[in-house]
Amino acid sequence: MTSEVKPFRIEVPDADLEDLRERLRRVRWPRQLPGYGWDRGVPVAYLRGVVERWQRYDWRAWETRLNAHPQFTTRIDGQTIHYLHARSPHPDALPLILTHGWPGSVAEFLEIIGPLTDPADPRDAFNVVAPSVPGHGFSVPLEEGWDHDRIARAWAVLMRELGYEQYGAQGGDTGSVVSPLLGQVDPSHVVGVHINGGLAYPPIEPGDVEHLTDVERERLAAADRLRAVGTGYAELQGTRPQTVSFGLSDSPVGQLAWILEKFWEWTDPARELPEDAVELDHLLTDVSIYWFTNTSASSANLYYENRHATDDLEPGVPTGVAVFPTDPAIRRVLERRHRIVHWSEFTRGGHFAALEAPDLLVDDIRTFFRQFR
Repeated sequence: MTSEVKPFRIEVPDADLEDLRERLRRVRWPRQLPGYGWDRGVPVAYLRGVVERWQRYDWRAWETRLNAHPQFTTRIDGQTIHYLHARSPHPDALPLILTHGWPGSVAEFLEIIGPLTDPADPRDAFNVVAPSVPGHGFSVPLEEGWDHDRIARAWAVLMRELGYEQYGAQGGDTGSVVSPLLGQVDPSHVVGVHINGGLAYPPIEPGDVEHLTDVERERLAAADRLRAVGTGYAELQGTRPQTVSFGLSDSPVGQLAWILEKFWEWTDPARELPEDAVELDHLLTDVSIYWFTNTSASSANLYYENRHATDDLEPGVPTGVAVFPTDPAIRRVLERRHRIVHWSEFTRGGHFAALEAPDLLVDDIRTFFRQFR
Protein backbone atom coordinates (compact mmCIF):
# COMPACT_ATOMS: atom_id res chain seq x y z
CA MET A 1 0.00 0.00 0.00
CA THR A 2 1.23 3.50 -0.79
CA SER A 3 1.00 6.58 1.39
CA GLU A 4 -1.53 8.01 -1.05
CA VAL A 5 -4.19 5.43 -0.18
CA LYS A 6 -6.84 7.15 1.93
CA PRO A 7 -10.09 5.91 3.44
CA PHE A 8 -13.12 7.42 1.75
CA ARG A 9 -16.78 7.88 2.60
CA ILE A 10 -19.52 9.25 0.39
CA GLU A 11 -20.95 12.29 2.15
CA VAL A 12 -23.07 14.48 -0.11
CA PRO A 13 -23.66 17.85 1.61
CA ASP A 14 -27.22 18.71 2.64
CA ALA A 15 -26.97 21.82 0.49
CA ASP A 16 -26.45 19.66 -2.60
CA LEU A 17 -29.53 17.61 -1.77
CA GLU A 18 -31.61 20.76 -1.37
CA ASP A 19 -30.21 22.17 -4.62
CA LEU A 20 -31.29 18.99 -6.43
CA ARG A 21 -34.79 19.16 -4.94
CA GLU A 22 -35.12 22.81 -5.95
CA ARG A 23 -34.01 22.14 -9.51
CA LEU A 24 -36.48 19.26 -9.77
CA ARG A 25 -39.26 21.56 -8.56
CA ARG A 26 -38.35 24.22 -11.14
CA VAL A 27 -37.88 22.01 -14.22
CA ARG A 28 -38.94 23.53 -17.53
CA TRP A 29 -40.57 20.77 -19.54
CA PRO A 30 -40.06 20.66 -23.32
CA ARG A 31 -42.82 20.46 -25.89
CA GLN A 32 -43.42 17.08 -27.48
CA LEU A 33 -45.00 16.15 -30.79
CA PRO A 34 -48.33 14.38 -30.15
CA GLY A 35 -48.72 10.68 -30.73
CA TYR A 36 -45.13 9.52 -30.24
CA GLY A 37 -43.68 7.12 -27.68
CA TRP A 38 -40.00 6.30 -27.19
CA ASP A 39 -39.00 6.35 -30.85
CA ARG A 40 -38.07 10.05 -30.67
CA GLY A 41 -36.55 9.84 -27.20
CA VAL A 42 -37.78 9.76 -23.61
CA PRO A 43 -41.50 10.73 -23.50
CA VAL A 44 -42.32 13.79 -21.41
CA ALA A 45 -45.23 12.16 -19.60
CA TYR A 46 -43.09 9.19 -18.60
CA LEU A 47 -40.21 11.33 -17.39
CA ARG A 48 -42.56 13.45 -15.27
CA GLY A 49 -43.42 10.35 -13.29
CA VAL A 50 -39.76 9.40 -12.78
CA VAL A 51 -38.96 12.95 -11.63
CA GLU A 52 -41.81 12.77 -9.13
CA ARG A 53 -40.22 9.58 -7.80
CA TRP A 54 -36.81 11.28 -7.64
CA GLN A 55 -38.31 14.00 -5.49
CA ARG A 56 -39.36 11.35 -2.95
CA TYR A 57 -36.21 9.22 -3.32
CA ASP A 58 -34.04 8.76 -0.22
CA TRP A 59 -30.41 9.36 -1.24
CA ARG A 60 -29.19 9.00 2.35
CA ALA A 61 -30.44 5.40 2.52
CA TRP A 62 -28.47 4.48 -0.61
CA GLU A 63 -25.45 6.48 0.54
CA THR A 64 -25.47 4.39 3.72
CA ARG A 65 -25.73 1.23 1.67
CA LEU A 66 -22.73 2.24 -0.44
CA ASN A 67 -20.74 3.23 2.64
CA ALA A 68 -21.33 -0.21 4.14
CA HIS A 69 -18.47 -1.34 1.90
CA PRO A 70 -14.96 -0.05 2.69
CA GLN A 71 -13.91 2.62 0.21
CA PHE A 72 -10.61 4.28 -0.57
CA THR A 73 -8.92 6.67 -2.93
CA THR A 74 -5.40 6.47 -4.28
CA ARG A 75 -3.30 8.26 -6.90
CA ILE A 76 -2.20 6.32 -9.96
CA ASP A 77 -0.52 7.91 -12.98
CA GLY A 78 -1.52 11.34 -11.70
CA GLN A 79 -5.19 10.39 -11.39
CA THR A 80 -7.36 10.04 -8.29
CA ILE A 81 -8.87 6.56 -8.28
CA HIS A 82 -11.80 5.77 -6.00
CA TYR A 83 -12.63 2.14 -5.28
CA LEU A 84 -14.66 -0.19 -3.10
CA HIS A 85 -12.69 -2.98 -1.48
CA ALA A 86 -14.89 -5.70 -0.01
CA ARG A 87 -12.82 -8.50 1.50
CA SER A 88 -14.28 -11.96 1.92
CA PRO A 89 -14.40 -13.56 5.37
CA HIS A 90 -12.93 -16.68 3.73
CA PRO A 91 -9.12 -16.79 3.74
CA ASP A 92 -8.67 -18.42 0.32
CA ALA A 93 -10.87 -15.96 -1.57
CA LEU A 94 -9.75 -15.08 -5.09
CA PRO A 95 -9.24 -11.34 -5.70
CA LEU A 96 -11.57 -10.02 -8.42
CA ILE A 97 -11.59 -6.54 -9.93
CA LEU A 98 -14.96 -5.40 -11.33
CA THR A 99 -15.16 -2.64 -13.96
CA HIS A 100 -18.37 -0.75 -14.71
CA GLY A 101 -19.13 1.31 -17.80
CA TRP A 102 -21.15 4.32 -18.90
CA PRO A 103 -23.77 5.17 -17.76
CA GLY A 104 -22.88 2.92 -14.87
CA SER A 105 -21.10 3.31 -11.56
CA VAL A 106 -19.92 1.20 -8.64
CA ALA A 107 -23.53 1.30 -7.41
CA GLU A 108 -24.48 -1.29 -10.01
CA PHE A 109 -22.43 -3.90 -8.11
CA LEU A 110 -24.37 -3.57 -4.85
CA GLU A 111 -26.46 -6.68 -5.57
CA ILE A 112 -23.49 -8.91 -6.36
CA ILE A 113 -20.79 -7.89 -3.84
CA GLY A 114 -22.36 -9.87 -0.99
CA PRO A 115 -22.87 -13.11 -2.95
CA LEU A 116 -19.36 -12.85 -4.40
CA THR A 117 -17.58 -12.20 -1.11
CA ASP A 118 -19.57 -14.54 1.14
CA PRO A 119 -21.06 -17.45 -0.83
CA ALA A 120 -22.61 -20.58 0.63
CA ASP A 121 -19.56 -22.52 -0.60
CA PRO A 122 -16.35 -20.83 0.64
CA ARG A 123 -14.53 -22.22 -2.39
CA ASP A 124 -16.43 -19.69 -4.51
CA ALA A 125 -15.41 -16.65 -2.46
CA PHE A 126 -13.86 -13.47 -3.90
CA ASN A 127 -12.19 -10.38 -2.50
CA VAL A 128 -13.93 -7.70 -4.57
CA VAL A 129 -12.24 -4.53 -5.80
CA ALA A 130 -14.59 -2.18 -7.68
CA PRO A 131 -13.00 1.08 -8.88
CA SER A 132 -14.82 4.09 -10.25
CA VAL A 133 -13.61 4.48 -13.84
CA PRO A 134 -11.53 7.70 -14.16
CA GLY A 135 -13.86 10.61 -14.82
CA HIS A 136 -16.83 8.72 -13.38
CA GLY A 137 -18.25 9.05 -9.90
CA PHE A 138 -15.61 9.81 -7.31
CA SER A 139 -12.55 9.26 -9.54
CA VAL A 140 -12.21 12.96 -10.33
CA PRO A 141 -10.89 15.38 -11.48
CA LEU A 142 -9.72 14.08 -14.85
CA GLU A 143 -6.91 14.93 -17.24
CA GLU A 144 -6.76 14.01 -20.92
CA GLY A 145 -5.49 10.70 -22.21
CA TRP A 146 -7.51 8.26 -20.11
CA ASP A 147 -8.54 5.69 -22.68
CA HIS A 148 -9.29 1.98 -22.16
CA ASP A 149 -5.64 0.92 -22.27
CA ARG A 150 -4.54 3.49 -19.71
CA ILE A 151 -7.36 2.44 -17.39
CA ALA A 152 -6.29 -1.20 -17.67
CA ARG A 153 -2.72 -0.27 -16.78
CA ALA A 154 -3.95 1.69 -13.78
CA TRP A 155 -5.97 -1.32 -12.60
CA ALA A 156 -2.81 -3.45 -12.75
CA VAL A 157 -1.06 -0.92 -10.51
CA LEU A 158 -4.04 -0.82 -8.15
CA MET A 159 -4.10 -4.58 -7.70
CA ARG A 160 -0.35 -4.57 -7.11
CA GLU A 161 -0.80 -1.82 -4.49
CA LEU A 162 -3.37 -4.00 -2.77
CA GLY A 163 -0.88 -6.86 -2.64
CA TYR A 164 -2.75 -9.22 -4.95
CA GLU A 165 -0.34 -11.47 -6.85
CA GLN A 166 -3.03 -13.47 -8.65
CA TYR A 167 -6.47 -12.13 -9.48
CA GLY A 168 -9.37 -12.25 -11.88
CA ALA A 169 -11.03 -9.46 -13.84
CA GLN A 170 -14.70 -9.03 -14.69
CA GLY A 171 -16.63 -6.28 -16.43
CA GLY A 172 -19.48 -5.19 -18.63
CA ASP A 173 -19.79 -2.31 -21.10
CA THR A 174 -16.50 -0.39 -20.63
CA GLY A 175 -15.44 -3.30 -18.43
CA SER A 176 -15.89 -5.72 -21.32
CA VAL A 177 -13.00 -3.90 -23.02
CA VAL A 178 -10.88 -2.87 -20.04
CA SER A 179 -10.91 -6.31 -18.40
CA PRO A 180 -9.44 -8.15 -21.43
CA LEU A 181 -6.89 -5.35 -21.84
CA LEU A 182 -5.95 -5.82 -18.19
CA GLY A 183 -5.32 -9.48 -18.94
CA GLN A 184 -3.10 -8.40 -21.82
CA VAL A 185 -1.03 -5.84 -19.90
CA ASP A 186 -0.72 -7.95 -16.73
CA PRO A 187 -0.88 -11.58 -17.95
CA SER A 188 1.41 -12.99 -15.28
CA HIS A 189 -1.03 -11.91 -12.57
CA VAL A 190 -4.49 -12.10 -14.21
CA VAL A 191 -5.67 -15.70 -14.02
CA GLY A 192 -8.78 -15.16 -16.12
CA VAL A 193 -11.20 -12.60 -17.52
CA HIS A 194 -15.00 -12.77 -17.48
CA ILE A 195 -17.02 -10.30 -19.56
CA ASN A 196 -20.60 -9.42 -20.45
CA GLY A 197 -22.45 -6.48 -21.93
CA GLY A 198 -20.30 -5.61 -24.92
CA LEU A 199 -21.99 -3.09 -27.22
CA ALA A 200 -19.52 -2.84 -30.09
CA TYR A 201 -20.84 -3.88 -33.47
CA PRO A 202 -19.41 -7.35 -34.25
CA PRO A 203 -16.48 -7.03 -36.70
CA ILE A 204 -17.97 -9.40 -39.26
CA GLU A 205 -15.63 -10.71 -41.94
CA PRO A 206 -16.45 -12.23 -45.34
CA GLY A 207 -17.69 -15.75 -44.82
CA ASP A 208 -18.97 -15.20 -41.28
CA VAL A 209 -22.62 -14.71 -42.17
CA GLU A 210 -23.09 -18.13 -43.73
CA HIS A 211 -22.01 -19.76 -40.46
CA LEU A 212 -24.33 -17.76 -38.19
CA THR A 213 -27.05 -19.52 -36.23
CA ASP A 214 -30.60 -18.14 -36.26
CA VAL A 215 -30.02 -16.64 -32.80
CA GLU A 216 -26.79 -14.98 -33.97
CA ARG A 217 -28.60 -13.58 -37.02
CA GLU A 218 -31.16 -12.04 -34.69
CA ARG A 219 -28.35 -10.51 -32.62
CA LEU A 220 -26.74 -9.08 -35.73
CA ALA A 221 -30.07 -7.60 -36.86
CA ALA A 222 -30.51 -6.02 -33.43
CA ALA A 223 -26.97 -4.63 -33.64
CA ASP A 224 -27.85 -3.16 -37.06
CA ARG A 225 -30.90 -1.45 -35.57
CA LEU A 226 -28.87 -0.08 -32.69
CA ARG A 227 -26.21 1.25 -35.05
CA ALA A 228 -28.93 2.95 -37.15
CA VAL A 229 -30.91 4.69 -34.40
CA GLY A 230 -29.21 4.18 -31.03
CA THR A 231 -25.71 5.60 -31.30
CA GLY A 232 -26.36 9.33 -31.37
CA TYR A 233 -25.29 9.67 -27.74
CA ALA A 234 -21.91 8.07 -28.57
CA GLU A 235 -21.36 10.40 -31.52
CA LEU A 236 -21.97 13.43 -29.32
CA GLN A 237 -19.85 12.14 -26.42
CA GLY A 238 -17.15 10.97 -28.80
CA THR A 239 -16.88 14.27 -30.70
CA ARG A 240 -18.14 17.12 -28.47
CA PRO A 241 -18.26 15.84 -24.88
CA GLN A 242 -17.85 19.30 -23.40
CA THR A 243 -20.70 20.84 -25.36
CA VAL A 244 -23.27 18.20 -24.46
CA SER A 245 -22.26 18.41 -20.80
CA PHE A 246 -23.58 21.94 -20.28
CA GLY A 247 -27.17 20.77 -20.39
CA LEU A 248 -26.42 17.62 -18.39
CA SER A 249 -24.49 19.33 -15.61
CA ASP A 250 -27.01 22.20 -15.23
CA SER A 251 -30.22 20.17 -15.38
CA PRO A 252 -30.72 17.03 -13.30
CA VAL A 253 -33.72 16.18 -15.49
CA GLY A 254 -31.48 16.44 -18.55
CA GLN A 255 -28.94 14.11 -16.91
CA LEU A 256 -31.73 11.74 -15.91
CA ALA A 257 -33.20 11.59 -19.43
CA TRP A 258 -29.75 11.10 -21.01
CA ILE A 259 -29.10 8.05 -18.83
CA LEU A 260 -32.66 6.74 -18.63
CA GLU A 261 -32.88 6.35 -22.40
CA LYS A 262 -29.96 3.92 -22.30
CA PHE A 263 -31.65 1.88 -19.59
CA TRP A 264 -34.78 1.71 -21.76
CA GLU A 265 -32.79 0.75 -24.85
CA TRP A 266 -30.27 -1.69 -23.35
CA THR A 267 -32.19 -3.58 -20.68
CA ASP A 268 -34.01 -6.86 -21.23
CA PRO A 269 -36.17 -6.44 -24.37
CA ALA A 270 -38.88 -8.49 -22.67
CA ARG A 271 -39.31 -5.61 -20.18
CA GLU A 272 -41.32 -2.64 -21.41
CA LEU A 273 -39.95 0.10 -19.16
CA PRO A 274 -36.61 0.62 -17.38
CA GLU A 275 -38.14 0.07 -13.95
CA ASP A 276 -39.48 -3.29 -15.13
CA ALA A 277 -35.88 -4.42 -15.54
CA VAL A 278 -34.08 -2.45 -12.80
CA GLU A 279 -35.38 -1.18 -9.47
CA LEU A 280 -36.16 2.48 -10.08
CA ASP A 281 -34.46 3.68 -6.88
CA HIS A 282 -31.31 1.78 -7.84
CA LEU A 283 -31.39 3.46 -11.23
CA LEU A 284 -31.87 6.85 -9.54
CA THR A 285 -28.86 6.09 -7.32
CA ASP A 286 -26.74 5.70 -10.42
CA VAL A 287 -28.06 8.97 -11.90
CA SER A 288 -27.61 10.74 -8.57
CA ILE A 289 -23.95 9.77 -8.45
CA TYR A 290 -23.40 11.40 -11.85
CA TRP A 291 -25.32 14.47 -10.69
CA PHE A 292 -23.68 14.95 -7.29
CA THR A 293 -20.16 14.40 -8.67
CA ASN A 294 -20.85 16.61 -11.73
CA THR A 295 -19.23 14.06 -14.04
CA SER A 296 -21.32 14.38 -17.21
CA ALA A 297 -18.37 15.92 -19.10
CA SER A 298 -15.56 13.84 -17.61
CA SER A 299 -17.42 10.53 -18.08
CA ALA A 300 -18.35 11.44 -21.67
CA ASN A 301 -14.67 12.17 -22.28
CA LEU A 302 -13.95 8.42 -22.31
CA TYR A 303 -15.82 8.20 -25.62
CA TYR A 304 -13.67 10.97 -27.04
CA GLU A 305 -10.44 9.35 -25.89
CA ASN A 306 -11.33 5.95 -27.31
CA ARG A 307 -12.43 7.46 -30.60
CA HIS A 308 -8.81 8.50 -31.00
CA ALA A 309 -7.25 5.27 -29.70
CA THR A 310 -6.95 1.67 -30.84
CA ASP A 311 -7.49 -1.29 -28.54
CA ASP A 312 -4.97 -3.76 -29.95
CA LEU A 313 -6.29 -6.91 -28.32
CA GLU A 314 -5.09 -10.40 -29.17
CA PRO A 315 -6.13 -13.73 -27.60
CA GLY A 316 -4.40 -13.96 -24.24
CA VAL A 317 -5.55 -15.09 -20.82
CA PRO A 318 -8.47 -17.53 -20.54
CA THR A 319 -11.74 -15.70 -21.05
CA GLY A 320 -15.35 -16.40 -20.16
CA VAL A 321 -18.28 -14.70 -21.86
CA ALA A 322 -21.80 -14.38 -20.48
CA VAL A 323 -24.27 -13.40 -23.19
CA PHE A 324 -27.48 -11.69 -22.12
CA PRO A 325 -30.29 -10.38 -24.32
CA THR A 326 -29.12 -7.16 -26.09
CA ASP A 327 -25.48 -8.38 -26.17
CA PRO A 328 -24.45 -8.61 -29.86
CA ALA A 329 -22.01 -11.43 -29.10
CA ILE A 330 -21.01 -13.94 -31.78
CA ARG A 331 -18.53 -16.52 -30.56
CA ARG A 332 -16.63 -17.16 -33.81
CA VAL A 333 -16.08 -13.39 -34.11
CA LEU A 334 -15.02 -12.82 -30.50
CA GLU A 335 -12.59 -15.74 -30.64
CA ARG A 336 -10.38 -13.71 -32.96
CA ARG A 337 -9.56 -11.39 -30.04
CA HIS A 338 -10.16 -13.57 -26.98
CA ARG A 339 -9.06 -17.03 -25.81
CA ILE A 340 -12.56 -18.15 -24.93
CA VAL A 341 -12.76 -21.18 -22.66
CA HIS A 342 -16.24 -20.56 -21.23
CA TRP A 343 -19.42 -19.38 -23.01
CA SER A 344 -22.90 -19.00 -21.50
CA GLU A 345 -26.10 -17.68 -23.06
CA PHE A 346 -29.10 -16.47 -21.09
CA THR A 347 -32.66 -15.59 -22.04
CA ARG A 348 -33.25 -13.28 -19.07
CA GLY A 349 -31.51 -10.01 -18.30
CA GLY A 350 -29.82 -7.43 -20.48
CA HIS A 351 -26.87 -5.09 -20.81
CA PHE A 352 -26.86 -4.18 -17.10
CA ALA A 353 -26.63 -7.79 -15.93
CA ALA A 354 -25.38 -6.99 -12.42
CA LEU A 355 -28.63 -5.06 -11.88
CA GLU A 356 -31.03 -7.06 -14.03
CA ALA A 357 -29.99 -10.65 -13.39
CA PRO A 358 -27.47 -10.63 -10.52
CA ASP A 359 -28.18 -14.28 -9.71
CA LEU A 360 -27.30 -15.42 -13.22
CA LEU A 361 -24.21 -13.23 -13.43
CA VAL A 362 -22.86 -14.30 -10.03
CA ASP A 363 -23.39 -17.97 -10.82
CA ASP A 364 -21.60 -17.61 -14.15
CA ILE A 365 -18.67 -15.75 -12.58
CA ARG A 366 -18.32 -18.48 -9.96
CA THR A 367 -18.49 -21.24 -12.57
CA PHE A 368 -15.86 -19.65 -14.78
CA PHE A 369 -13.32 -18.92 -12.04
CA ARG A 370 -13.54 -22.33 -10.35
CA GLN A 371 -10.98 -23.63 -12.83
CA PHE A 372 -8.38 -21.14 -11.58
CA ARG A 373 -8.54 -21.75 -7.85
